Amino acid sequence: MADYIQVMTTLEKKEDAAMISRNVLEEKLAACVQIIGPMTSTYWWEGKIEEATEWLCVMKSRRDYYDRLEKCIKDIHPYEEPEILAIPVIAGSRGYLDWLDGELK
Repeated sequence: MADYIQVMTTLEKKEDAAMISRNVLEEKLAACVQIIGPMTSTYWWEGKIEEATEWLCVMKSRRDYYDRLEKCIKDIHPYEEPEILAIPVIAGSRGYLDWLDGELK
């Protein structure tokens, strides 16, 4: 079984989330992207606690696509240092994972 992952990034604007979603799908680096939000993020940045309204993109992909997926996100992400995290999928329905494989380059 290939190493499946979910890659997450957050963005300030829904339009930016939609742009990243469309881009990674067109490049066939993810089979599905879910945009969730708005949500409130609280975090440390440059020595102080910040709070922001953000949108979360969750991308379904495989580990062997991660480097290209990260580069694609970074190339168009408006943040100075975007959150990009890959979470391993430890199990999934065979039919869904077969579909995911079929949608990637």
